[in-house]
Amino acid sequence: MILKEYRRDFAIYAELIGGSIILYFCVDYLKGIVNFISGLSSTGIDSSFILLLVKITGISILTEFAVSVCRDMGEGAIASKVDLGGKLLIVSLSIPIITATLSGLLGLLE
Repeated sequence: MILKEYRRDFAIYAELIGGSIILYFCVDYLKGIVNFISGLSSTGIDSSFILLLVKITGISILTEFAVSVCRDMGEGAIASKVDLGGKLLIVSLSIPIITATLSGLLGLLE
Protein backbone atom coordinates (compact mmCIF):
# COMPACT_ATOMS: atom_id res chain seq x y z
CA MET A 1 0.00 0.00 0.00
CA ILE A 2 2.92 2.31 0.67
CA LEU A 3 4.29 1.55 -2.77
CA LYS A 4 0.92 2.45 -4.30
CA GLU A 5 1.15 5.97 -2.87
CA TYR A 6 4.56 6.72 -4.35
CA ARG A 7 4.96 4.51 -7.43
CA ARG A 8 1.62 3.34 -8.81
CA ASP A 9 3.28 1.60 -11.79
CA PHE A 10 5.40 -0.61 -9.51
CA ALA A 11 2.50 -1.21 -7.14
CA ILE A 12 0.60 -3.02 -9.90
CA TYR A 13 3.49 -5.44 -10.40
CA ALA A 14 3.81 -5.97 -6.66
CA GLU A 15 0.09 -6.77 -6.42
CA LEU A 16 0.32 -9.23 -9.30
CA ILE A 17 3.33 -10.95 -7.79
CA GLY A 18 1.74 -11.03 -4.33
CA GLY A 19 -1.51 -12.44 -5.72
CA SER A 20 0.38 -15.06 -7.71
CA ILE A 21 2.31 -16.13 -4.61
CA ILE A 22 -0.92 -16.47 -2.62
CA LEU A 23 -2.48 -18.44 -5.47
CA TYR A 24 0.60 -20.69 -5.56
CA PHE A 25 0.19 -21.52 -1.86
CA CYS A 26 -3.47 -22.32 -2.45
CA VAL A 27 -2.60 -24.99 -5.02
CA ASP A 28 -2.39 -27.67 -2.30
CA TYR A 29 -5.97 -26.92 -1.32
CA LEU A 30 -7.00 -27.01 -4.97
CA LYS A 31 -5.34 -30.40 -5.33
CA GLY A 32 -7.47 -31.68 -2.46
CA ILE A 33 -10.60 -30.42 -4.16
CA VAL A 34 -9.60 -31.98 -7.48
CA ASN A 35 -8.84 -35.29 -5.73
CA PHE A 36 -12.27 -35.21 -4.08
CA ILE A 37 -13.95 -34.54 -7.39
CA SER A 38 -11.90 -37.29 -9.02
CA GLY A 39 -13.01 -39.65 -6.25
CA LEU A 40 -16.57 -39.04 -7.38
CA SER A 41 -15.81 -41.00 -10.55
CA SER A 42 -15.90 -44.23 -8.53
CA THR A 43 -19.51 -43.49 -7.58
CA GLY A 44 -20.75 -44.03 -11.12
CA ILE A 45 -20.92 -40.40 -12.20
CA ASP A 46 -19.86 -39.90 -15.81
CA SER A 47 -16.22 -38.78 -16.00
CA SER A 48 -17.03 -36.13 -18.61
CA PHE A 49 -19.23 -34.40 -16.02
CA ILE A 50 -16.43 -34.52 -13.49
CA LEU A 51 -14.05 -32.98 -16.02
CA LEU A 52 -16.58 -30.23 -16.63
CA LEU A 53 -16.82 -29.58 -12.89
CA VAL A 54 -13.05 -29.24 -12.66
CA LYS A 55 -13.02 -26.83 -15.62
CA ILE A 56 -15.84 -24.77 -14.17
CA THR A 57 -14.06 -24.58 -10.82
CA GLY A 58 -10.84 -23.46 -12.50
CA ILE A 59 -12.59 -20.84 -14.57
CA SER A 60 -14.36 -19.43 -11.54
CA ILE A 61 -11.14 -19.18 -9.53
CA LEU A 62 -9.16 -17.58 -12.36
CA THR A 63 -12.00 -15.19 -13.16
CA GLU A 64 -12.25 -14.07 -9.55
CA PHE A 65 -8.48 -13.53 -9.45
CA ALA A 66 -8.55 -11.49 -12.68
CA VAL A 67 -11.51 -9.42 -11.45
CA SER A 68 -9.69 -8.69 -8.19
CA VAL A 69 -6.58 -7.57 -10.07
CA CYS A 70 -8.65 -5.31 -12.33
CA ARG A 71 -10.43 -3.75 -9.35
CA ASP A 72 -7.13 -3.23 -7.54
CA MET A 73 -5.85 -1.37 -10.58
CA GLY A 74 -8.92 0.86 -10.51
CA GLU A 75 -10.46 -0.62 -13.64
CA GLY A 76 -13.98 -1.37 -12.45
CA ALA A 77 -15.44 -1.40 -15.96
CA ILE A 78 -12.96 -4.00 -17.18
CA ALA A 79 -13.50 -6.02 -14.00
CA SER A 80 -17.23 -6.22 -14.65
CA LYS A 81 -16.60 -7.34 -18.25
CA VAL A 82 -14.17 -10.05 -17.11
CA ASP A 83 -16.72 -11.16 -14.52
CA LEU A 84 -19.45 -11.34 -17.15
CA GLY A 85 -17.16 -13.28 -19.51
CA GLY A 86 -16.34 -15.81 -16.78
CA LYS A 87 -20.00 -16.29 -15.97
CA LEU A 88 -20.84 -16.82 -19.65
CA LEU A 89 -18.07 -19.42 -19.94
CA ILE A 90 -19.37 -21.23 -16.87
CA VAL A 91 -22.94 -21.25 -18.17
CA SER A 92 -21.84 -22.49 -21.60
CA LEU A 93 -19.79 -25.29 -20.03
CA SER A 94 -22.63 -26.31 -17.73
CA ILE A 95 -25.18 -26.81 -20.53
CA PRO A 96 -24.43 -30.57 -20.86
CA ILE A 97 -24.89 -31.02 -17.11
CA ILE A 98 -28.15 -29.09 -17.15
CA THR A 99 -29.36 -31.10 -20.15
CA ALA A 100 -28.54 -34.43 -18.51
CA THR A 101 -30.21 -33.35 -15.27
CA LEU A 102 -33.37 -32.24 -17.04
CA SER A 103 -33.54 -35.41 -19.13
CA GLY A 104 -33.14 -37.48 -15.97
CA LEU A 105 -35.93 -35.55 -14.29
CA LEU A 106 -38.18 -35.99 -17.32
CA GLY A 107 -37.42 -39.70 -17.27
CA LEU A 108 -38.56 -39.88 -13.66
CA LEU A 109 -41.78 -38.04 -14.43
CA GLU A 110 -42.76 -40.37 -17.26
